Amino acid sequence: MDTPSGLEGVVEEVVRYTVMANRFRFREAINLIASENVMSPLALKLYVSDFMHRYAEGKPFKRYYQGTYYIDHLESMTNELFSRVFEAPYADVRPVSGTIANASVFRVLAGPGEKAAIAPVQAGAHVSHTKFGTLGALGIVQVELPYDEERMNVDVDGAVRVIEEVRPRFLVLGGSVYLFPHPVEELSTAIKSVGGKLVYDAAHVLGLIAGGAWPNPLKRGADVMTGSTHKTFPGPQGGVVLFNDRDVYKRVSKTIFPWFLSNHHLHRIPATAVTLVEMMLYGRDYASAIVGNARSLAESLAAEGFRVVGEHLGYTRSHQVLVDIRPQGGGAKAAKLLEEAGIIVNKNLLPWDPPSAVQDPSGIRIGVQEVTRLGMGRGEMEEIAGLMARVLIKGEEPASVRRRVAELRSGFQRVHYALDPGRYSVETLLDLMT
Repeated sequence: MDTPSGLEGVVEEVVRYTVMANRFRFREAINLIASENVMSPLALKLYVSDFMHRYAEGKPFKRYYQGTYYIDHLESMTNELFSRVFEAPYADVRPVSGTIANASVFRVLAGPGEKAAIAPVQAGAHVSHTKFGTLGALGIVQVELPYDEERMNVDVDGAVRVIEEVRPRFLVLGGSVYLFPHPVEELSTAIKSVGGKLVYDAAHVLGLIAGGAWPNPLKRGADVMTGSTHKTFPGPQGGVVLFNDRDVYKRVSKTIFPWFLSNHHLHRIPATAVTLVEMMLYGRDYASAIVGNARSLAESLAAEGFRVVGEHLGYTRSHQVLVDIRPQGGGAKAAKLLEEAGIIVNKNLLPWDPPSAVQDPSGIRIGVQEVTRLGMGRGEMEEIAGLMARVLIKGEEPASVRRRVAELRSGFQRVHYALDPGRYSVETLLDLMT
């Protein structure tokens, strides 16, 4: 049956935009978004499978549908690999995002009207931790901990006083914007003294933990660790929950389904398993390279004249770099100009910004995990800093800088720290589906 002319145009536009997006991201742009990454070729090939079409409600070997034999084994294997990599007694890979992972845990640990203590936004809290996000949707009362501007972190002494006074049901550390590890050990003692639990949101640093470049919160007093599987951990988009506490694990696993999802996007499971194996093989080198590149980029940006946040503390210990971009017109303007030059970052609140500044904050947030996986190193970090300076400090036209950005990106087309797909019989997947 022929496609009617009007709909044919729609299909052509869908194809065109998709092709253009791929060309831009894979050939022309330098992506520095801190919450993104690229899968390995093998993981990507496994991602495009018949599992995309299927359901498997419930837990492995306890499903509500038939025909789940293979995904049952794959999901169990993936949970076992997560437990092994992160030294966690229990794991559940079913959450389809880090936010769903958080919601499943929060729902179990507190009820409506009960209190949860969170790191302040300045210390990295994600919107899902707040009254404006998942916490508020569940009716849990947000209690924000004090912030130490000098240490760029939670104020430990002040936090202990708040915990002892408020007696929250749980405490959340970790998040989406933080350069230095949060004080897990110190606050674990405090929250447990009032009968609460410590939840660590490792969405951004999961890969750094896997590679030993960031402290493992589960070894330092966290009861639960949530995460995203597509940031410094370079797998498909998805979530995971890891547990020290068996009781919490059992309760959360009964809450993920049916409270927060039905099917859990099965095609990401084999791709996640392969990524776990890649992190076991190459994760230590990869994580070390990420942290080294982040420090190199921060130093290079400072040398170009940018105000890089955290200089007195060594800039960063994570994959992230924060820049106070007020002298260059603020975060919104800077991010837009860089996008026009093919350098992708995001505007971001900095510690001194009020929440009302969210649309035009003081800063930009940069992440180096994707360019690191593409093989870039210190020399490229220095050049990226110079390209950013050409646009934001020297005032060159973004279009002229964009040509050099594309030239630089064209030299980095291969995913590193990854298994060779040629060693495995994956080419038949698409043949079997068509």
